[in-house]
Amino acid sequence: MTVRLLDPPLHEFMPHETEQIQELAGIMGKSEEAIRARLTQLHELNPMLGHRGCRLGISHPAITRMQARAILEAAAELKKEGVDARPEIMVPLVGHPEELKNQKALILAEAEKVRAEVGDVDFLVGTMIEVPRAALVADEIAQEAQFFSFGTNDLTQMACGFSRDDVGSFLPMYVETGIYGEDPFASLDQGGVGQLVEMATKKGRGVRSDLKIGICGEHGGDPSSIHFFHRTGLDYVSCSPFRVPIARLAAAQATLADG
Repeated sequence: MTVRLLDPPLHEFMPHETEQIQELAGIMGKSEEAIRARLTQLHELNPMLGHRGCRLGISHPAITRMQARAILEAAAELKKEGVDARPEIMVPLVGHPEELKNQKALILAEAEKVRAEVGDVDFLVGTMIEVPRAALVADEIAQEAQFFSFGTNDLTQMACGFSRDDVGSFLPMYVETGIYGEDPFASLDQGGVGQLVEMATKKGRGVRSDLKIGICGEHGGDPSSIHFFHRTGLDYVSCSPFRVPIARLAAAQATLADG
């Protein structure tokens, strides 16, 4: 199982309703004003490009250590029950190899503690390629990562400069007028975003030939995108449960086309 570490912006974990703020103040033994002041400090104008993903784990190492321990202890418990549990820990939003190096060191250090306490667990540490810079330096990132998973939703958003939350006001017109042949959030923009996927795959495997590579996003359920991923040499696609039948059929067709 691949487990992505906490990715949403920090403010999404914070209370916003008055009753919730009052409850948190009581639990923490702080004034309501102090809690509100801290919430104001955490507020970001563009949180999707802000304090989230690996940035959160770098700023607050305990959050990464906590998640690593939870994943590995659960796997160790399953192993004792006879389950062949091999978690793959995925560090999100990496754009610089030093970010992954930082988070990987925390995970491995925690793994040593868990190993001493509850037993050995086989696991991998990898990253999600969703920042365009990560695709450009994928060869450097692959020196630390044991697998890549392309986060094609965010990669499309950042590469095209489109906000997924706001494109509804103009993207349909772009498709109607032929500026984009299809909605790039529904079917991968192969000529643009696809180049980043191809580049990162080639660079990553140039450093680590056994690098496991897949994608995570709605594109994993789009037949045209799946054919592209197959040609690019990816190992798997991940998609919403209701799109799995379509994805499996498209993957089979892509394989037969190679025939």
